[in-house]
Amino acid sequence: MGALFSPLTLESDDLHRLSEVVQKLAPLHKNQPVFHSGDTFTSIYAIRSGAIKSFCVSDDGTEQVTGFYLPGEIFGWDGIADNRHKNTALALGTTSICEIPFTKFEELSVTMPALQKHFMQLMAREISSDQRLITLLGKNSAKERIASLLLSLSDRLGRRRLSPTRFRLPMSRADIGNYLGLTVETVSRVFSRFQAIGLIKCDNKEIEILNLAGLSSLVQAHTEA
Repeated sequence: MGALFSPLTLESDDLHRLSEVVQKLAPLHKNQPVFHSGDTFTSIYAIRSGAIKSFCVSDDGTEQVTGFYLPGEIFGWDGIADNRHKNTALALGTTSICEIPFTKFEELSVTMPALQKHFMQLMAREISSDQRLITLLGKNSAKERIASLLLSLSDRLGRRRLSPTRFRLPMSRADIGNYLGLTVETVSRVFSRFQAIGLIKCDNKEIEILNLAGLSSLVQAHTEA
């Protein structure tokens, strides 16, 4: 739990109260759901290890990936507005999560301002992430979209004191393509191109970013154009 709430400065009594609310669940296996679209919203969830994919399904049965969640991140906010989840959340591999019943969280946040502030910041990041995706899908270049995704993963892992330059992609090329509006072939071609020009080293899902500035320049060039 410490990694999830490390930015907080809480008294020992408050930490104890918080630990009583947070429930560690049994590990999830690949493709095992946390919740489905339409399920009643009761809790938010924090990832201890592994990764989660969220997606929605259109009326014609088409799946649209809406997000990926990494260790230390919170998901499940999509159910707050209407008390029902809009997305389905699946484990991308063996994943350990904690459940935080939302009614308990609301009760604690009244007497723990630091907790409330922390979760408001997490929600703001989620909104910013959604806005970035809209901007990302408006980009014309596949290389800009993939560079943006790699930079996002790097930044998020770095905030959790994990390596920002060496990591394993938890999602498949197909999921990346779905999320970014690209074909699987295009995703693979761009990864190969990035490796050929020395931006990354790629071994299947194992990624090493060799030139962060170079990836950033691809995105900035579009922004400044």
